[in-house]
Amino acid sequence: MSVKGTWDLSVSTPVGRMKAVVELREQDAVLTGVAHGAGEEVPLGDIALDGDRLTWKQSITKPMRLDLAFDVTVDGDTLRGTSKAGRLPSSKVTGERRTAPGRQA
Repeated sequence: MSVKGTWDLSVSTPVGRMKAVVELREQDAVLTGVAHGAGEEVPLGDIALDGDRLTWKQSITKPMRLDLAFDVTVDGDTLRGTSKAGRLPSSKVTGERRTAPGRQA
């Protein structure tokens, strides 16, 4: 299963819905990526794909400094799962992969 591409994420947090964009690439059979949101770009760490389960970690500074751990299930061009920040409750995550221009979704 390929998870490469650009994903539009929506994270339902206790302080409201946050939007982010995650770009995943594969180089030499290793997944790498960055996340864009709230005016910052952060690298993704510990990216792992096990079957349809994708996990990664990232740190953000806006709206506050947090270390996030994502755990999502990928189904084609959609993903669903959770994001966890320390001892805070898990936040629901949904996402859709952007399709190439001219391709029908």
